[in-house]
Amino acid sequence: MIKTRGYFGIGVERVSKPMNIGNLMRSANAFGAHFFFTINSPLNLLTSYSDTSDSKQHVPLWQYKSVDEMHLPEKCILVGVEFCDNAIYLPTFPHPLSAAYILGPERGSLSSEISKKCSYLVKIPTKFCINVGVAGAIVMYDRMLYMGKFGDRALSVKPSFSQQRLYEPTSHPKIHGPTK
Repeated sequence: MIKTRGYFGIGVERVSKPMNIGNLMRSANAFGAHFFFTINSPLNLLTSYSDTSDSKQHVPLWQYKSVDEMHLPEKCILVGVEFCDNAIYLPTFPHPLSAAYILGPERGSLSSEISKKCSYLVKIPTKFCINVGVAGAIVMYDRMLYMGKFGDRALSVKPSFSQQRLYEPTSHPKIHGPTK
């Protein structure tokens, strides 16, 4: 994996389910987020969430009581993740070098207050809304690809020796009889 410059954080507004927070925080830790934040969450994330990677020990956590209280690093671009008509499709979005991504609550949308603070709104091209933890992981994965942590995809891939056996059914005598 190639290291890139820049940083990102990810957060969620008005989240209420501990398992969703745990999922999102674990994904943030796995994808190398530099910080995690919540806005107007009824949960105390230091005690009431499920995260088997203990992300709070590895990723700085900020819990803001309101949108007005939220502070981001200087020159950090706020990107809202929202299932709405005026959002940019995620696969076409040029991720900022320094960004904070904000997701809305379960069964809800980003508040108009936080939407106004976003420089961009992006959406995942799905038929309907998906789980907040899953959406966050998709956004972080897309950022990783966009930032060039891996080379371009090959047009075709030759299977390795162990994979090749999966594609050559006649090579297994017990299933298909002896080969000639």
